[in-house]
Amino acid sequence: MDGSGSWDAIDWNQIKEPRPPRSSSRGMEDFLLEDEEVYAQGHGVVLLNTDEAGILSVTNFRLLFVSQATKGVIELGTIPLTAIEKINDDVKLQPLPRQHDKKQPRELLQVIGKDMRVIVFDFLPKTKQKNEVFDALRRYSKPTHLWDLYAFSCDPSTVYQKSDPKMRLLKEYHRLFRKWFPHSGSEFEKDLRNEWWRVSKVNSTYSLCSTYPSALIVPRSISDEDLLQASSFRSGRRLPVISWCDPGSGAVLARSSQPLVGLMMNFRNNTDEKLVSALCTQIIDATGSLRKLYIVDARPRANALANGAKGGGSESASNYPRSEVLFLGIQNIHTMRDSLFRLRDYVDTHGSVSSNGTSSAVSLVGDRRNRGSTWGGGNLNSMTQFSSMLGEWLNHIQSIMVGASWIAAQIVQESASVLVHCSDGWDRTTQLVALACLLLDPYYRTFNGFQALVEKDWLAFGHPFAERMGVPTITDNNSGSQFELLRQPSLGTLSNSPNRGALGSSVSTSNTTSGQSQTSNNSSPILLQMLYSFVRWLDCISQLLRLYPSAFEFSSKFLVDFMDCVLSCRFGNFLCNSEREREQSGAVSSCHCMWTYLADLRASGGSFHKHRNPFYDPLKHNGPLVPPAAALAPTLWPQFYLRWTCPIESQGGDLESQWHAMNKKYTEAMKAKDTAESRVKDIKTKMESMQLELQREKRASSSALAMAQRAQRESVAIRKAVRSLGCTVNFGTNESQVEKTEGLTYSFRRDTDFESQHEKSSDFSISITAIEDSLVSETPSNHICESLCPFRTREGCRWPDAACAQLGSQFVGLKANFDAFDRLSVQDSYFGSE
Repeated sequence: MDGSGSWDAIDWNQIKEPRPPRSSSRGMEDFLLEDEEVYAQGHGVVLLNTDEAGILSVTNFRLLFVSQATKGVIELGTIPLTAIEKINDDVKLQPLPRQHDKKQPRELLQVIGKDMRVIVFDFLPKTKQKNEVFDALRRYSKPTHLWDLYAFSCDPSTVYQKSDPKMRLLKEYHRLFRKWFPHSGSEFEKDLRNEWWRVSKVNSTYSLCSTYPSALIVPRSISDEDLLQASSFRSGRRLPVISWCDPGSGAVLARSSQPLVGLMMNFRNNTDEKLVSALCTQIIDATGSLRKLYIVDARPRANALANGAKGGGSESASNYPRSEVLFLGIQNIHTMRDSLFRLRDYVDTHGSVSSNGTSSAVSLVGDRRNRGSTWGGGNLNSMTQFSSMLGEWLNHIQSIMVGASWIAAQIVQESASVLVHCSDGWDRTTQLVALACLLLDPYYRTFNGFQALVEKDWLAFGHPFAERMGVPTITDNNSGSQFELLRQPSLGTLSNSPNRGALGSSVSTSNTTSGQSQTSNNSSPILLQMLYSFVRWLDCISQLLRLYPSAFEFSSKFLVDFMDCVLSCRFGNFLCNSEREREQSGAVSSCHCMWTYLADLRASGGSFHKHRNPFYDPLKHNGPLVPPAAALAPTLWPQFYLRWTCPIESQGGDLESQWHAMNKKYTEAMKAKDTAESRVKDIKTKMESMQLELQREKRASSSALAMAQRAQRESVAIRKAVRSLGCTVNFGTNESQVEKTEGLTYSFRRDTDFESQHEKSSDFSISITAIEDSLVSETPSNHICESLCPFRTREGCRWPDAACAQLGSQFVGLKANFDAFDRLSVQDSYFGSE
């Protein structure tokens, strides 16, 4: 591939305007974050890695790719601008078998990320979309000013900070001293001291060392004046100070930069020797033996001696009583950068999701470039090369693990004190110290402890994040200006990678000046290396997670997401190069906090969130971890290295992923169970309601039946009562259908109210007809009639010729007013209710 479109070929001085006018969201409202704006956009763009078409947008925060088919954000094609290492607009691909029209020109744009991804976009030909997107990326991926970063685009009034990082550092010092943190920050100095150590405020204005925190733990026997004198003997004035201490044994883990002993290693500083010796002056047992001090130089011995030519060097054990100097032989960042690039190239070339749009499965026959015998999609020679480069990279990981484990073992087993340094005291030194702290203190293996450790050893002690990630920062200017822009280039190019073969040809470096190359080398992936203390502390921690799966509260997924947050520069925590610069720039008060974001993310998922380690058991590993040497054999970290090129395989052997997958299925099953139980409950409620309704209907039916039976009894009583008068009662359903018989017919009258209620439908009538005497049955009076009949008087029966009005053994209480009887109406309920 031709490198003409790379970062190194960009003339930054020709870019005048840092920001365009405010632009609309261009239909991306559903996918944009708060305060995110679209600067350029391309439609019908194909992500060549997955052969998926969509809309590609350049915003003030990221390169955003939205699928045209699923209408969702494609994670592989979406990358924060600050996580972009390099872009190329002159990409040449080898002809592919599935390419429909080999003669059709292709408008390709390659984006290489600092997070191990290589992605290629294919634009519609004969349009200006590619140029618009490329120009926007070239302009806004490298902001001119710190305040042009997306992190500063939010409204400062919306920024919520639980506490200031400086106060959180003091709180961690209180924990190390096993003291309660006071509510008033002014009380920390008198509280933070014991018989061995104290917290000094000599650097409160950063006049002692601009890259150190404002509060330092030092031996109690050392005065602030001694600290000022000792700082001049160390590179960058990064004098020896305590990073971790054990109040039980009195052992300490200290850090510094290299001493300025010179080429002949004959320069000395009495105050520095006094300070270093004060780290181990305590008596550690009843026999009176003194504590031993190990001075651990992370560099190879030859490199330390070579630094003497520049005024640096290493300590001599003869100048520091009871001390022993050791060299760990860890290579510098330039060697690690090259091995990481070669690893990234191979993973992209032979992954199942490659940037050239082809899959490198075992079924493919022959290497597309070399046409050799294959295994795993590449020839045997390429596999040998991969084994070599993988072994080289894993050796770097192992060297950090071995060094940190050895440091922790000396403190635990011998109660010795250890001073660690490299050249400047922030790359290899921080990796070793931070990992050793993680092994020594179980608190650092929790979420809160992890935050405290990162803020202490990486942020407060001035790891140059801005320089390593190639983003601008601020510093003092000797010319009198308050701030000076440091425009750092991106990470190194792929020029040292001989096999950029998945993309056709190798990268040209003809446009790269020597000055640019040198600066680029300094901004190598030490962040990944640092994330090798975040990936050696993220790779080393992932290795420890594999060895001790129940010792860490957080999971491997958390480490990956944490690194992504750092690379995105979305939050203010990791901006700039030191605590001092972050305070001057207002990053803490003007930008959102990453720790709050991650805590809210975990809270949203509860105890089953992917950031939580399901196997964590704080009681099982409540002390130091001292891994045996035989266990310190690292393997490739698939969750990080393979997540873009081999997404399925990257989670295949991860117990956490399998547990979360099983838990997801279990959760779905529980939700289905809850839904079914809810439906059963609803059905049961409906059945109970229907049963109540049925009971009400039964009661209504019984009541209606009782009323019908009562009406029937009344009807029978009326019939018998009227017949006893010598009349026949005929019931009809219509007034016009009264039965005609010989004799006189009487019709019952109805009240006016009843007639008004039924004036529209009169379908019931009663007729009474007189019966001849011969038809009346003779019912002789008996003693019952004589004693109970209501019509009988002293003179005898008033109606002797009529049939007796007796119903069985009961008499109906008829009134003696026979004139009123003619006006009797059934509807008047004359007989009343029973």
